[in-house]
Amino acid sequence: MLQDILTLSAAAAGAANNNAEAFNKMGFSHMFASFLSGENTVGAIVFVTLAIMSMGSLYYMAVNFIKGRVISSRADKVMATFWESNPQDAIRFMEEQPANEPFSKIALECAQAAAHHQRSEGNRLAESLNRSEFIDRTLRQVVTKESARLEDGMTWLATVGATAPFVGLLGTVWGIYHALIAIGQSGQADIGSVAGPVGEALIMTAIGLFVAIPAVLAYNFFTRSNRNTYAKFDTFAHDLHDFFATGARVGGDKR
Repeated sequence: MLQDILTLSAAAAGAANNNAEAFNKMGFSHMFASFLSGENTVGAIVFVTLAIMSMGSLYYMAVNFIKGRVISSRADKVMATFWESNPQDAIRFMEEQPANEPFSKIALECAQAAAHHQRSEGNRLAESLNRSEFIDRTLRQVVTKESARLEDGMTWLATVGATAPFVGLLGTVWGIYHALIAIGQSGQADIGSVAGPVGEALIMTAIGLFVAIPAVLAYNFFTRSNRNTYAKFDTFAHDLHDFFATGARVGGDKR
């Protein structure tokens, strides 16, 4: 009887050790060890791809957030200064703005277009396009250009949000494939033989979601933020067109 108890205890201890060893194989350390040893090259490529996706997303999140905050904080001041100053002081103020400030660039392009058309009166340019049409065309071009600058990184965020789960799924499928190979080689489906590949599969799934979800949230946030900025572009451009084409801002004071 005692011998049976000792045998059962030894078996239980052995099973516990095997379970503990299997549990350790499901962690990050075992996964990285398999990457470095070359046992799981595909998994290493998937992990590196997800890491690059994540770093790129974090970079564009930071850049777009800072850029959006700077533009938003200066927009009202730039537009108000333009309308509250005389034309010469307003243009000078616009020229002093940073190169990445879009509202000043829209105003400057419009002013330059109006001055260019005025200098061209009597030639073929003035005959083919009147002042209003020429300014309108210039404003459309500059608004499109400044809007495109706000889109920097948006394609990356959208791509990561859409593809990162599938990249992680590739690592998952590969991990399950390795688990099946381990079962075939050992001839038994015990936890010790499949713990490592199954752990890698689960980790890859989690990493894919971890990379994708912030990218999707950031893309939606910046899309909404940019939409508000586009609306300000259109309003400012409309007022600039009226001012430089007619000499007066619609709904504003004449200068």
